Amino acid sequence: MGKNAKRGRVNIIGGGPAGLMAAEVLAPHWEVHLYEKGKAVGRKFLVAGKGGFNLTNHATGTALESVYHPVDLLHSVLRAFDSQRLREWLAGLGIPTFVGSSGRVFPQRGIKPIAVLQAWLRRLQDLEVQFHLQHRFVGLTDDWQAQLQLSDGTVQVPMANYTVFALGGASWSVTGSTGEWLDHFGRRGIPTRPFAPSNCGVEIDWPTALRQHHAGKPLKNIALTAGTYRQAGEASLTDYGLEGNAVYPLIRPLRDHLAQASTAELRLDLKPQNTLGQLHAKIADKAPRNYAKALRLDAAALALVKSSSTKAVFLDPSQLCRHLKNIPLTVRALRPTEEAISTVGGIDPAALHLNFSLRACERIFTIGEMVDWDAPTGGFLLQGCLSMGYSMRQLR
Repeated sequence: MGKNAKRGRVNIIGGGPAGLMAAEVLAPHWEVHLYEKGKAVGRKFLVAGKGGFNLTNHATGTALESVYHPVDLLHSVLRAFDSQRLREWLAGLGIPTFVGSSGRVFPQRGIKPIAVLQAWLRRLQDLEVQFHLQHRFVGLTDDWQAQLQLSDGTVQVPMANYTVFALGGASWSVTGSTGEWLDHFGRRGIPTRPFAPSNCGVEIDWPTALRQHHAGKPLKNIALTAGTYRQAGEASLTDYGLEGNAVYPLIRPLRDHLAQASTAELRLDLKPQNTLGQLHAKIADKAPRNYAKALRLDAAALALVKSSSTKAVFLDPSQLCRHLKNIPLTVRALRPTEEAISTVGGIDPAALHLNFSLRACERIFTIGEMVDWDAPTGGFLLQGCLSMGYSMRQLR
């Protein structure tokens, strides 16, 4: 085989981060055609950058691998392409990064998401990846080739040695992640799971006054507990309930509980950095009207405390301190899938070999958020997708 000879053809269906990374590692060895149903690739990549472009997390090794669920699904690909490798890859694109105070990794200040995507696309063009836009996946043929519908309604079946599907989950449908592909795989007997929200807000029936006067306000330096899971961080009071980085890592146990019951319980600790004794000492010699100042409760936190307790509790220092450390909140639902930062569901991992090829057809690979795995925000979602895309180098 000559120096520049290609081994054959690989079709990649889906132009998100996982699909783009797969295209990059495959292009030196295969003729790569990438199909995207929208008018541009990388739309979710750009939308994710609107709130602060968190590319990965500085965690490595067990600290990185342990945040993913199922626990073993991504271990090997994360070891092969971890957060440090990702930062080196970005540097190769001309994108220097820095680690924020929370451990999240961002592009150097002033570098916009579009600049990162453009640098990446220039590399893919140099590698001769061929892009086909406005090609919607509409099914699988009997011999497992992808059927793609063009904007004029015609359907093509581009033949390939291998097909890598990176069709995304079901959140942020404006970016193309609608999950409509699920039925096409189900019809071919591939085990799938319904999509459900992850990394989303939770619905709590706040008293009217709390909702009217404090929706949109933050609760800083708190901790939330769901069952045996505890998460420190921040949350925002919303009209419907709570959202924020202290909430998102608890969605999995809450979702599991809500699948069996009509409600689930969160426990809120407004003062996780203080013991009961320390809190009691702050107010032991104070009049009740001075409790809020002594405990450093802002207006929103104070309103939440009063709305979730009785006057007798608030006036008793011991009871008040215990309440501050353990406020029960009844969760009646998770926010809809469309609003979620990410989703679970999709291809059942049991349908896949360890290399993400289908057990039913080893020429088909499924990667990224279309596979049923879960991770919290903080850079871990993008890291997981890119690591799965990078694993397609196995076809070299």
